[in-house]
Amino acid sequence: MFRTREEAGRKLAAGLDKYKGQNPLILAIPRGAVSMANVIANALRGDLDVVLVHKLGHPANEEFAVGAIDEDGQIYVDELKDTNDVTQEYLELERDLQLRRLKRRRELYTPVRQQIDPKGRIVIIVDDGIATGWTLKAAIRAVKQKGPKKVIVAVGVGSPDSVADISHSVDEVVCLYTPREFQAVGQFYDDFAQVSDDEVVEILSKKVH
Repeated sequence: MFRTREEAGRKLAAGLDKYKGQNPLILAIPRGAVSMANVIANALRGDLDVVLVHKLGHPANEEFAVGAIDEDGQIYVDELKDTNDVTQEYLELERDLQLRRLKRRRELYTPVRQQIDPKGRIVIIVDDGIATGWTLKAAIRAVKQKGPKKVIVAVGVGSPDSVADISHSVDEVVCLYTPREFQAVGQFYDDFAQVSDDEVVEILSKKVH
């Protein structure tokens, strides 16, 4: 469906064109979505920043999210927390691990890009795709607590159920592709290479406009 994340960003920017000139704040979920958000911020003449959240992985498969955490330590967990596999003890250990990672990431990013206050702003949260949706849910709740004027989610691809679920908690969802046969976000990108913190720092250190 997409050659690169940047291509998806250009297509999303076209779908978000009505926000051009309204000083939108484009918040990327690191690390993969930062290059996409940068393309969108440039196209819409908005500000670029990140919203730091991370999935809580299942003990049998860390790539499968059972919830998510934001950088303030708030966790959002689905019904799997009540199963024998995902115990409260495991969740606490996973929470502490991911929170330390988020704090290190903030320490790395802040010197090149101070956090931008979303209060009263049109905020567009960008991710490369929605699988379970837990990281996006954590991002949405973290942003909403800061009093934005409007919250929009922009993603390249998402499972139909997750996109429908997310749409109930924001003002608008712009998703380019919602395939019925959805297994993983990466299957819809030719180039879905891991993005490094150094690459994120490089993007954040540049002027958007």
